[in-house]
Amino acid sequence: MSGQDWIEKDFYAELGVPKDASAADVKKAYRKLARTLHPDANPGDAAAERRFKEIGEAYSVLSDPEKREQYDAVRAMAGGARFSAGGRGAGPGAGSGGFEDLFGGMFGQGGGQRARYGAGPQGGGGAAPPGFEDLLDGIFNQGGPGASYGGGPSRPRQGSDLQASTTLDFTTAAEGSTTTLRAGDGTTVTARIPAGVRDGQKIRLRGKGASGGRGVPPGDLVITVTVRPHPVFTRDGEDLRVTLPVTFAEAALGADVEAPTLDGGTVRLRVPPGTPSGRVLRARGRGVTTAKRTGDLLVTLSVVVPQRLGDEARAAVEAFAAATADTDARADLLQKVRGASGRGPQSGAGAPR
Repeated sequence: MSGQDWIEKDFYAELGVPKDASAADVKKAYRKLARTLHPDANPGDAAAERRFKEIGEAYSVLSDPEKREQYDAVRAMAGGARFSAGGRGAGPGAGSGGFEDLFGGMFGQGGGQRARYGAGPQGGGGAAPPGFEDLLDGIFNQGGPGASYGGGPSRPRQGSDLQASTTLDFTTAAEGSTTTLRAGDGTTVTARIPAGVRDGQKIRLRGKGASGGRGVPPGDLVITVTVRPHPVFTRDGEDLRVTLPVTFAEAALGADVEAPTLDGGTVRLRVPPGTPSGRVLRARGRGVTTAKRTGDLLVTLSVVVPQRLGDEARAAVEAFAAATADTDARADLLQKVRGASGRGPQSGAGAPR
């Protein structure tokens, strides 16, 4: 969008809002028009598509406080008059002049004679006064090598970024999905959510934001993702964690057990004899696949103690207790505590403290 566009186009009128409209009113008006004029709602309607681009161009300026202030200043300087791109050869009816007349008056030059500013002296004019290009650069956000003023090529800017949010279930976030989102301006966007996205992560989709107008690339769409927790699995980087119950017999004697996987299947794991509760087994390659790597499934074993025992089971447990009566399950723990405190072995309830 060139500076000439800012002078010639009434962005407030395009959105149907007054010049003192609040930011909320500007946004509300744009969203209402965007829903009506969106290409998806008007397939093959070139006029609607053109209007959709025009309101996007207007919104990209009026929704940005800094750009809006600059736009208002330019329109105020223009005084509502129409300016030609170069002011030369505009033909009849172009008496309002061009940029040269406007800025000639600002700098006290002109006096009925058109002042022209350029790279160097030109017939009847002179070199641009110091700071002139800086002024234009501040107003039109142009400048730098190759920039020109008065209708020449300008450095492309980018349309406004749009914000959106989505909530995914745990499995969809891990595997990736294509979803339809409603952006902050009311438009709908179909976006691909990459595999392995995390809760609270922001995803930037290039070129999916607001239109930048003619010759200006669109902005980006920034999506904030919320991931619902899973009843069984948790994330640890690219690894998945799950707690797997095993019986006392399986832990003591060893067994082959089936652990669930995120896709609804199972993976077979070997529980070594004498495995304590809390030991972690690893199923490689059964975690989350991202662009970086594929994680593993970490299975934490939890030995289940029956809450009720039948007569036969109780008798078996009592027989086991009798057979292992000389085993002190807490011996190593107590030894570590006493070693850390610097005290020797102690025994009995009445032992001195």
